[in-house]
Amino acid sequence: MFYVIGLGLCDEKDITVRGLEAVKSCSRIYLEAYTSILMVNKDRLEAFYGKSLILADRDMVELESDDILRDAATENVAFLVVGDPFGATTHTDLLLRARDLQIPTQIIHNASIINAVGCSGLQLYNFGQTVSLVFFTDTWKPDSFYDRIAENAKLGLHTLVLLDIKVKEQSEENLARGRKIYEPPRYMSIPIAVNQLLEIESIRKEGILDGDSTLAIALSRVGSIPSSEESTDDDDGTQRIVAGTLSDLQVQPESVFGKPLHSLIIAGKRLHDLEAIYAGAFAVNKENWNRIAKQTS
Repeated sequence: MFYVIGLGLCDEKDITVRGLEAVKSCSRIYLEAYTSILMVNKDRLEAFYGKSLILADRDMVELESDDILRDAATENVAFLVVGDPFGATTHTDLLLRARDLQIPTQIIHNASIINAVGCSGLQLYNFGQTVSLVFFTDTWKPDSFYDRIAENAKLGLHTLVLLDIKVKEQSEENLARGRKIYEPPRYMSIPIAVNQLLEIESIRKEGILDGDSTLAIALSRVGSIPSSEESTDDDDGTQRIVAGTLSDLQVQPESVFGKPLHSLIIAGKRLHDLEAIYAGAFAVNKENWNRIAKQTS
């Protein structure tokens, strides 16, 4: 059996009972380590599961899938995914390969950012298309996300913006020279994301991401809990929610948003009163939030 098991959002204890039982039955276990990350290291997972884990980077998953699936027709093999198994298209491709090889598969679901965004107070059925925002470079500033946000906005729907992470990435020079030298991990923060969104708005000028009238909600480490009830650290890695206009968020100190991973919601132009009230509790400028929310409700 080839298991694809969701790990949830936070730490080793987020795995489901069904998922843990499957892990313990496996002879080989891979931990996918590039589409997202947990908030604990591999050692913590291994200690909790009582099993050794094999880190699976992008190259292994996309180029060595046959090795991952090896012997899965006769023994149990697991592929662990942060969040839910279907949070990335790569995992669908792996399952299709298993199907082609007539390997039995089983999916064990878990929480992901796609459903956990409800913590913002915005109702899940009012979300439209999810978009990804990559790190811009001097020569590459893709803006296809803008059109998707615009399509959502016309229907009054919210947009979840998934922010880029760079894990085990090579510089252009090292890539060109074939050198296996990797850059330090990078995780896009809310300030970078907001600045990039406003930069594209300044180019497109369609008002979809107008800084003063577009409500947004910043999310940090969704699903995490305090490491200690006595913690006095203002940035202890727990979940944070910060709301405001894009302009409001742009001027906040980076520390306000907490540690990565970050996500961002662009609120639709048809906020329900309950959504506005619930999310407004997280606003950095409640008067401004309430004024604009009334215009969209």
